[in-house]
Amino acid sequence: MQLQNNLKFNDKGLIPVVIVDIVDNQVLTLCYMNLDALEKTIETGKIHVFRRSKNRLMLKGETSGHMQFVKEIYFDCEGNSLVIKVEQKVAACHEGYKSCYFRKYNQKTDKVEIAEKKIFDPKSVY
Repeated sequence: MQLQNNLKFNDKGLIPVVIVDIVDNQVLTLCYMNLDALEKTIETGKIHVFRRSKNRLMLKGETSGHMQFVKEIYFDCEGNSLVIKVEQKVAACHEGYKSCYFRKYNQKTDKVEIAEKKIFDPKSVY
């Protein structure tokens, strides 16, 4: 695979991946892939990640059904990170928001605000 020849995985065999919505370019989440996750992602067209907390390969949306379908894959100039643009089904965040980046820091008030509306109730899925 020509892509993997251009990538530098870290000493744990992982590479950070920013997942972006193809429609509006909103950052949905940051995840990590190992080579198996990357190969499975390319093979299936669905995002697979390496869950560090569970030490296993996982299909994004395997519990919720909120899949991410690969549309475009980019890598940075040094080959040490990826950006993958996806078609997101429902929401990327397990807390019920479209993006995992639903919190916003307001510098003027020194407060954290919720910047999105919840799309689904996580209690009904998990």
